[in-house]
Amino acid sequence: MSHQSDLIADDINAYLEAHENKSLLRFITCGSVDDGKSTLIGRLLYDSKMIFEDQLEALESDSKRHGTQGDQIDFALLVDGLAAEREQGITIDVAYRFFSTDRRKFIVADTPGHEQYTRNMATGASTADLAILMIDARKGILTQTRRHSFIASSLGIRKLILCINKMDLVEYDEAVFNNIEQDFLEFANELNAGIEIQAIPVSALAGDNITSISDNTPWYTGPSLMEYLETVPVGDERKAAPFRMPVQWVNRPNLDFRGFSGQIASGSIKPGDKIKTLPSAKETTVERVVVHGGDLAEGIAGQSVTLTFADEVDTSRGDVICAANDPAEVSDQFQARILWMSDDAMLPGRRYLLKTGAKTVTALVSGLKYRIDVNDLQDRPAKTLNLNEVGVCTLSLDQAIAFDPYDVNRETGGFILIDRLTNNTVGLGMLDFALRRAGNIHWQALDVDRETLASQKDQKPAVLWFTGLSGSGKSTIANALQKKLFSMGKHTFVLDGDNVRHGLNRDLGFTDEDRVENIRRVSSVAKLMTDAGLITLVSFISPFRSERRMARNLMSEGEFIEIHVDTPLSVAEERDVKGLYKRARAGEIKNFTGIDSPYEAPKDPEITIDTVNNTPESAADEIVRWMEAKGLLDA
Repeated sequence: MSHQSDLIADDINAYLEAHENKSLLRFITCGSVDDGKSTLIGRLLYDSKMIFEDQLEALESDSKRHGTQGDQIDFALLVDGLAAEREQGITIDVAYRFFSTDRRKFIVADTPGHEQYTRNMATGASTADLAILMIDARKGILTQTRRHSFIASSLGIRKLILCINKMDLVEYDEAVFNNIEQDFLEFANELNAGIEIQAIPVSALAGDNITSISDNTPWYTGPSLMEYLETVPVGDERKAAPFRMPVQWVNRPNLDFRGFSGQIASGSIKPGDKIKTLPSAKETTVERVVVHGGDLAEGIAGQSVTLTFADEVDTSRGDVICAANDPAEVSDQFQARILWMSDDAMLPGRRYLLKTGAKTVTALVSGLKYRIDVNDLQDRPAKTLNLNEVGVCTLSLDQAIAFDPYDVNRETGGFILIDRLTNNTVGLGMLDFALRRAGNIHWQALDVDRETLASQKDQKPAVLWFTGLSGSGKSTIANALQKKLFSMGKHTFVLDGDNVRHGLNRDLGFTDEDRVENIRRVSSVAKLMTDAGLITLVSFISPFRSERRMARNLMSEGEFIEIHVDTPLSVAEERDVKGLYKRARAGEIKNFTGIDSPYEAPKDPEITIDTVNNTPESAADEIVRWMEAKGLLDA
C-alpha cells in the first residue's frame, strides 16, 4: 500500500505535465470477485506497451533473472505482479495506475471486487468519467455486478463499458454474449437516464478485443476496448458549468496581499468577473487570478488558484465562491442518497460530521425514507442502513452550506459522513435537493429571552443528565435532588425515562435506533427547558456516549452536567425493583442494557455518584454542593 501511495505522490504531477497536451480520461474497473479486473489492466498495459519506462525495465530485469523469454511470459509476470499486490493487502485501498497512448492519457482506479470493499469501489468511482464493468461470461450478472453498476451511475458516471470477459472459456459463443448484454440492458433501464453503454466481448487473458479486433469473434462489429477508450468523448461538463470554487484556505502572507485559495470545481474565472461568496451572499469583483509563478488571464476547472478581490469581503475556509449571476444554493436541510461504509449501522437520529469541499459541519440524519435494493433497484422500507447499503435520507445541518444538486455538479453536491468519536469515514453521500421547509422555517425573535427568564428565577439554566444502568438509582436521586432544590426556591423539572415513554416517546421500542431517537427527542425538550430558564433533571439510561454527546452539544457551554450514577451490574440486578433483569435473563425482554445491549459508561463525567456507599439523600447533597461551587444556583 505504501508503494501505491508513493507512486501517487511522486509521479502524478510529472506524469500529467509530460502529457499536458493530451486529453485525460479517468476510469474505474469494477465488478465481482475474479471477473478479471487485474488481468484486464495487465493486458492493457502489456499489449499497448503503455507503462512507464521504469516498469518496463523492472519487467525486463525479472525476465532475465528468471531466464524467461517470450511475450506470454512477460505478460504473466505483469499480471502476477498485480495479483501479488492484492495478496499483500492492496485491495483495502484503491490502486491508481497512470499510462498514456499517442491519443490520450489515462488514470485508472483498480478497485477490489469483494463486497466488503464496496466502499473502495465508490471512492474510485467518485472521480471517474467512465466505468469498465467486468462480467465473467460463465457466471453472468451477479449481485456485485448490479451493486457496482448502481453505485457508478449514482455517482455521476454516464459512460459504461460492459466487458463480458473470459469468452475463450465459453468458446466465443455469440449467444452467451447477447444474453448477458440483454439481461444487463434490462437492468440498466432502471438506472439513471442518459447512461451510454458499450458491450464488448473480451478475453483479458488471451487478449481478444483488447487493443485490436479478434478473429475469434467475427460476429462482433463494435470497437476494441482500447479504441473505445481512446476515442470516447471526454465530457467538458465541469468547464461548461457555472463557476464554483470552495475556499481551502485564506492566503495572507503580508498586509498587502489577501487571497482565497482553492481548486476550481467547475466553470472558469478571470479578472473583472463578478462573484458571490456563499453562504454570506456578499458580492465583489475578481482582481487577480494567481498561480505559482504569476497571474493567469483565466482560470479553468481543475486548476488550483488564488483569487484576490476588489473589495474586503468576509470569506472563510469552507465558503464557496460562485459566479454572481448563477450562484449555488444555500440550505441546512436536504434530501440525500447515502452509501453506508461502516460496519456499525447508520442510526437515524444520530449526529455525524458532514464534510463537503473544505467545509465540515455537524449533520443529523433526521430520517431514513427507504433503502434501495441493488438487485432490482426497488425501494424497500428500512429503519437503518448497514454496510454497503444505499438509502435515501433527510439531513439537518447545524449551519447552512452552499451546494448544487449532485446530478448538476459532482464537486459541490457530494459529501462524506464522519463518525465523531473515531473520525472514520462512515458514509458517502450525494445531495439531491434542499427541503422546502428549510426555506420556510425561520427563528422567531422574542423580546423575553432565556437570560431574562433565568434571572427572574434567580438561577442559571442547566441540564443535570443522570445516566446509569437500570436499577442504579437515577430516578430516586433525581427525585431527592428536586425536593432539595425546590426547598431552596429553585425552578426545576424532571424528565424521567419511564414517564416520557408514556407520552412523547410511547411509539418507540428499545432497539438501538429507537434508543437514539428517544434521546434525540428528550435532548430537544431539555434544550427548550433551558431556554425557559429551568434547571432540568434528565433521568435516562442513555447507554450510548454519542447520544449523550449530542445532548451536550445542544446546550450552551457549561449548561450540561453529566452525572454517572455508577452502580455495578451485579448490584443493579440484586435490587431489580421492577423485575426487569430477571425477565431479561429469561429471554423475555430483548435489547436490555447490560444484558444483551451495551452500556457505554461516561469517560469524563462532571459528577460520579457511588450508590453502593451513598444514600440518595447524600448523593443529592453532593450534587447541590457541586452546583453551588459552580455558581449555578445564582442568577
